[in-house]
Amino acid sequence: MSVFTRWKAWSAAALAMMGALALTACMVTPGRFDATLDLRRDGRFSFDYNGEIYILALSNLTEMAERAESESAAFEPDTCWDEDTYEERECTEEEIAEQRETWESWQESRLAEKKQEAEAMQTMLGGIDPSDPEAAEELAAMLRRQKGWNKVEYRGDGLFDVEFSISSRMGHDFAFPTFEHFPISNSFVSANLRQGDIVRVEAPGFAAQGGSNPMAGMMAGMAGMFAGMSDEAAQDGETPPDMPVIEGAFRILTDGDILANNTDEGPQAGENGQELAWNINTRTTTAPMALIRIGQ
Repeated sequence: MSVFTRWKAWSAAALAMMGALALTACMVTPGRFDATLDLRRDGRFSFDYNGEIYILALSNLTEMAERAESESAAFEPDTCWDEDTYEERECTEEEIAEQRETWESWQESRLAEKKQEAEAMQTMLGGIDPSDPEAAEELAAMLRRQKGWNKVEYRGDGLFDVEFSISSRMGHDFAFPTFEHFPISNSFVSANLRQGDIVRVEAPGFAAQGGSNPMAGMMAGMAGMFAGMSDEAAQDGETPPDMPVIEGAFRILTDGDILANNTDEGPQAGENGQELAWNINTRTTTAPMALIRIGQ
């Protein structure tokens, strides 16, 4: 595959992902991580997440998509055809002028759309402009102000290294991660309290394929595509973008009654109760789930 062809493939993939981002607003996904939810019968719980968080809007894919669009923005006349013979012919100056006028009108519309998309993305990021070179550090500082975010370090290309730990009581629903001022964010883990002191725990963000986190699935697919190109790219001095690899472990520790779960091995005896464990990787197709009764 030539450098040009490979670049077009990367660009097309970037554009596709950015389009999906705009449609789904799923812009956060885990990388390598270790996560534990400890849920006690008396309602106390703690949650810990140590590892990587990837925010697509701050990655190099955004720049790649914009470069691809700008490189394809130059006016190129369409082919003209003879009405009688249907053979290709040279376009007249009038036809080219008409085509250019149509193209310029489309360009104006596209610029207006891009402005709206940029404003929408800034709203999704809590007012942070993703095109600002300081955007990532601004977001990291914002997270460090929130309770539980004990460490937030930006490693570049949309990737953050975090340590999160929080303790509370299960008198309310819980979700991770949440971002101040973000109108919406896809959760890695959620715990929903039902009537009768029953808690449903789900981890949609930990299913790379077939789960309810479509962004994780798309990123896993793109990571595979870019990895397949890497050897040829190295020969030509080209480097495909780094994609985060979802890989980690999720555990639930509890002394409550486990009513349902989808682990491979079921509940295992653990310290102070039982343990449910899931190993997560790019082949994980089902999001972790457990139904636990707490209360005396």
